[in-house]
Amino acid sequence: MKLTDFDTLTFDCYGTLIDWETGIFQGLRTLLERVKQPLTRDQVLEAHARHESSQQKYTPAKRYQELLPIVYKRLAEEWQVPFTLEDCVAYGKSVQNWPAFDDSAEALRYLKKYYKLVILSNIDNESFTCSNAKLQVEFDAIITAEDVGSYKPSPRNFDYMLEKLGDRGISKEKILHTAESLFHDHKPANEFGLASCWIYRRHDKEGFGATMNPGQQPKVDFRFNSMAALVKAHQEALLEK
Repeated sequence: MKLTDFDTLTFDCYGTLIDWETGIFQGLRTLLERVKQPLTRDQVLEAHARHESSQQKYTPAKRYQELLPIVYKRLAEEWQVPFTLEDCVAYGKSVQNWPAFDDSAEALRYLKKYYKLVILSNIDNESFTCSNAKLQVEFDAIITAEDVGSYKPSPRNFDYMLEKLGDRGISKEKILHTAESLFHDHKPANEFGLASCWIYRRHDKEGFGATMNPGQQPKVDFRFNSMAALVKAHQEALLEK
């Protein structure tokens, strides 16, 4: 299997292209300043993952910027910190400030020359507009949890994506699903028989950070520690053709 075997890259966005762990941690900064017992960055991210995943299960149709305020509330209660509704709402809107990884925009501009680029994200459309501006590329399709009415790793999201791309003549065999999260993306990609590329942003860290433990390690067909490394591998693959 080679990178040049595919004509479409379907991307997770947050954690893969947008540095959501930094965004989450910065967005919770004022809450964390009021926590009596100091928490490590990974403890914060793991607690966030637990409450976010639970909330997505119980309210799958809720937009992400409306779901995050509930996560904020659950965290404040767990850590026994006072909060206001305004605090919760502000955190929901903080997604628009989450930074892109340094290599994302340049890598996407390069890959756009060779592939159709598609977003499959657990986001709402309004929030993604702000992130898209940071990524500086026009995607061929943008599929959000708001569009589908559920959150990855639900199979509904992958069913929807494959149906919509199939309507445009894009076959599953030509799709390389590209993502960081083993839980949200690679595990369901395996179940759908999709080839997958792991952008292992947490390669130098322990645990799973802001995503849940996937349990059994999913199969991945390619693994790179950055988008820049993916670009380099693609350039090398072109030379071998």
